[in-house]
Amino acid sequence: MDSQTSFDPAASPSPQPSHAFQVDLRGLVDLLSHHLYSSPRVYLRELLQNAVDAITARRAADPGAPARVTLYADGDGLRVEDTGVGLTEADVHDLLATIGRSSKRAEGLQAARSDFLGQFGIGLLACFLVAERIRVVSRSARTPGAPPVEWTARDDGSYTVRTLPDAERPEPGTTVHLRARAGAAEWVEAGRVRRLAREFGSLLPYDVRVGDEPVTELPAPWDRPYPSPAARRAALARHCHELFGFTPLDSVDLAVPVAGVRGVAYVLPSAVSPAQRAGHRVHLKGMLLTERAEQVLPDWAFFVRCVLDTDSLRPTASRESLYEDETLAAVRDALGERIRAWLTGLAANDPERLTAFLSVHHLGVKSLARHDTGMLRTMLPWLPFETTDGQLSLEEFAQRHPVVHFTRTVEEYRQVAPIAAAQGIGVVNGGYTYDTELVEALPSVRPGTAVAELDADTVTAHLDAVDPAEELALSGFLAAARATLDPLGCDVVLRAFHPLTVPALHLDDRAARHEQARAQAEERADDLWAGILGSLRGSAPRAKLVLNHLSPLVRRIASLGDRELIGTATESLYGQALLMAQRPLRPADSALLNRAFIGLLEWATHTEEGH
Repeated sequence: MDSQTSFDPAASPSPQPSHAFQVDLRGLVDLLSHHLYSSPRVYLRELLQNAVDAITARRAADPGAPARVTLYADGDGLRVEDTGVGLTEADVHDLLATIGRSSKRAEGLQAARSDFLGQFGIGLLACFLVAERIRVVSRSARTPGAPPVEWTARDDGSYTVRTLPDAERPEPGTTVHLRARAGAAEWVEAGRVRRLAREFGSLLPYDVRVGDEPVTELPAPWDRPYPSPAARRAALARHCHELFGFTPLDSVDLAVPVAGVRGVAYVLPSAVSPAQRAGHRVHLKGMLLTERAEQVLPDWAFFVRCVLDTDSLRPTASRESLYEDETLAAVRDALGERIRAWLTGLAANDPERLTAFLSVHHLGVKSLARHDTGMLRTMLPWLPFETTDGQLSLEEFAQRHPVVHFTRTVEEYRQVAPIAAAQGIGVVNGGYTYDTELVEALPSVRPGTAVAELDADTVTAHLDAVDPAEELALSGFLAAARATLDPLGCDVVLRAFHPLTVPALHLDDRAARHEQARAQAEERADDLWAGILGSLRGSAPRAKLVLNHLSPLVRRIASLGDRELIGTATESLYGQALLMAQRPLRPADSALLNRAFIGLLEWATHTEEGH
């Protein structure tokens, strides 16, 4: 084919007739039920939504129009009546029978468009999740004299339209009749309808009823007037228990007027993991959107559950979650500021309540404070840390010690804490979540504070040296002990320290542990990898076994004349020190402990036989 051939319009094919897509309604409903909606229960939300939007549209033109939605469950089906704007026969053909077109787009309804709950025009379609037939009887308020019209649709995709006598629908509005499909009768049962209507519609702005029973409860609990702050706290506590099943430690008002967001955050009464995703309740213009919103509060605020009503946040297509956009990000930041302000207020005005809160949720506040120096400065006198002086705030600990020493792991802290405390070294356990970051940030909010990571050399330097003459007299013992532990990459030093009940202290740091891990990997590797790992060998400090010269046990071992027995006893001291430090044992360490135990048993047995 010649690549230079030009396009000849005259040679182009003649236009072909176009064809409309054929929609398999049952397949579409199955798609909705399995991939868009989480449960058939949303059908009732869609019915309420259509009714509320119809009332909103009518009241845009006639503010005095009635605003009422009534649901009737009769066992076999459901009837929903509203006093909304209604539909003409042309509207029915154009809107109800066209899949995916929103009835809110009809001419004359645009004035109230921003006040509508629905945005996607699939409300009635969702009713086929539970119904085999939908019958709609409607009379338009925008076209005086137009007769009522009936639209009846089945789940096979067929529908009929006819006009009705005026007596069938004397007043404007719409009635939707659902007949339950086989196996779905439970969804239109009276008790289920009542619960769903209350769940979805309790904050709707109009009069919604199931039979004669009111559903709406306005104003919202956080906006109601109360005779006293105590009465308000009690009412909100009851509201929290009804929604979330717990009685809160406290409640925090949430309001972002510029975004049309109002609500309340309830503080959990027990600690939760930061990794646990919170489920918040979000209403859109009064209609419950979701009970599992995760993105409305910052991640650090995992210690609260909130309920909000908004008129600005965008729902996703299923209207069961929120669309992540700039507005949601701004609202999230603003709500986070409200919770920050609540914490600051407690610190300034109600330290007793703050202490009660921190005893449960200090982890959440630490998560916030590590990124917020203002919050860290505010919480400094209150946040608890594990230290060698007991449970203290960093402020109080820094006042007691010229240098704030800390360890990065819990294991390191447990290893040195008893010894450091006895020598007067103050140490903070930085091994818990966020604690090391906060200790390192201390100088930024408390200028002049010295912070240093505690290492093996620092601890050793604070232990009392042994008289040189006494150490020289023990040179034979120390040589035997060092020869025993040298293959394990551990040096032996002699010091005097308290408590006397600790005969030996195992000290290392991350560099020493890294060198141990490298050496262990080198032993297991083939020649190629052993050479590579060997080339990485550096001058990292070795671990130390610090023997306590004041310990009666060490003195007894040092007096032994048998070099082999000294080696066995040294291995036992090494194993005991590892266990005291709660350090994970390497295979070589476990083998050493077994060897020492067997050696001591053999020595004891031979001694008894000698007697």
